[in-house]
Amino acid sequence: MTGEDRGGVADVDSVLGALSDPTRRQLLDVLAAQGEATATRLAERLPVSRQAVVKHLSVLDAAGLVTGRRTGREVRYTVRSAALDATARWMGALAADWDRRLADIKRVAEAAEAAERDPR
Repeated sequence: MTGEDRGGVADVDSVLGALSDPTRRQLLDVLAAQGEATATRLAERLPVSRQAVVKHLSVLDAAGLVTGRRTGREVRYTVRSAALDATARWMGALAADWDRRLADIKRVAEAAEAAERDPR
């Protein structure tokens, strides 16, 4: 899942890149708990300036993790779950593939071990 995914969901690389920063993860946590907030309100809850919050929100928006809705002079941000859901599905599929591969390796190793014990 690289490039722009169908349905407007940003790609996994963008999501993981956005989530790599602890301040952005904290912003998502606060937004998820509050439901909606302005950059000013978010800055009050974090040890960073409003300008830094706006920059972080821009990265989260580009990754499809938040969306902003203008009301008058303010922009109210909310979490978008679609990009996280798509990334979680990709990670789940990757984990399932590795589980299958490791199970295959285990079967081969157990068969080789059994053949060594009983070489007929």
